[in-house]
Amino acid sequence: MADAPSTVAGERPGYFGEFGGRFVAETLVPALSELEQAYQEIVLSSEFQAEWRGLLEHYVGRPTPLTSAERLARALDPDGKMVRRLWLKREDLCHTGAHKINNALGQVLLAKKLNKTRIIAETGAGQHGVATATACAMLGLPCEVYMGAVDVERQAPNVARMHMLGTKVIAVQSGSRTLKDAMNEALRDWVTNVRTTHYCVGSAAGPHPYPVLVAELQRVIGDEARAQVLERGGRLPDAVIACVGGGSNAIGTFRGFQGDADVALYGVEASGEGIPSGKHAATLTAGRVGVLHGSRTKVLSDDNGQILEAHSISAGLDYPGVGPEHASLQATGRAHYLAASDEEALAAAAELALTEGLIIALETAHAFARLGDIARIEFEQRGRPVDLLVTLSGRGDKDLATYTAHGLGRHPAGSGGAA
Repeated sequence: MADAPSTVAGERPGYFGEFGGRFVAETLVPALSELEQAYQEIVLSSEFQAEWRGLLEHYVGRPTPLTSAERLARALDPDGKMVRRLWLKREDLCHTGAHKINNALGQVLLAKKLNKTRIIAETGAGQHGVATATACAMLGLPCEVYMGAVDVERQAPNVARMHMLGTKVIAVQSGSRTLKDAMNEALRDWVTNVRTTHYCVGSAAGPHPYPVLVAELQRVIGDEARAQVLERGGRLPDAVIACVGGGSNAIGTFRGFQGDADVALYGVEASGEGIPSGKHAATLTAGRVGVLHGSRTKVLSDDNGQILEAHSISAGLDYPGVGPEHASLQATGRAHYLAASDEEALAAAAELALTEGLIIALETAHAFARLGDIARIEFEQRGRPVDLLVTLSGRGDKDLATYTAHGLGRHPAGSGGAA
């Protein structure tokens, strides 16, 4: 294994404090070095940025709107003593239904410029798979997506979308048959086909330069949100909130506000059936430092360093690691990380549907599940009603079967939807 990190702002190239690096098989080092050089020379160039941002505007539908969620704010805080304004950054309105297309389109465009002839990807909830399949169809490259067999079953609509877009979906039967195992198989494929293939990583995780590349391609979320909230509300939010699995939508959101010292950053991960049960994916809350998928970060592991299985009702948060920048933000205290259970996420999804008419992804629902707690924390610290901004990372079409199985789609849930 080689540890050959490079090019990132920080104390050591390729690291965020003590987290990050490049812990990979020697056969992958040249490809990662090539990708790092391409990031510096191509992705950051004005020509690439203009082409990519043109696609984001005319194909993806950016900028995505900023929605004021007044009814949800009052449901959380009926007296209006804690919450002044609640803003939603609407990544669910991107083409393909989630933030994943920002990164996928950028990486596939880069792969074409590197003369790669094949794209592979991993996916959990299927959103990154759909986004990569979409980008490949649009830009004319063949695509194969690795997906855990459990996720293939629970995210059937996204599997059908990938097939319709011409992508081959490979169901991974090893391990827990979820996102971690899909990423393992994608890495094995890449080792074998590294000269012709680009591995389009879906989150801000993995070996350097992927955490930096993905964050750069997702920071459009935070940059847009910051400009929009100043225009609409006249002030920055007191807190910015996003769900965290691997962490790409959260880091993309946070990047827009990291330089604003008075804006608190909150990530919400999945506590599944409860942290004491061991059936959770709360890596930052309950994990320890280790190496997973080529990066030193926080992981779920036992006393012998073996990676544990993660659990979440949400396929996109069901991962026993996290992007290294999140581990660093937690260690420095710049960002705070909470966790929400399966049941809390389901309840939050139901409330958002009834108060704002929005059916959101299960991943996103975890962020909304902790809104009340975050509002209380910020109100107590600041002594005044606060403005909150939440990234609504994806729509809930893919999760309707799960919602229905838990009683959320069978009949009216009461009078909560009346105006």
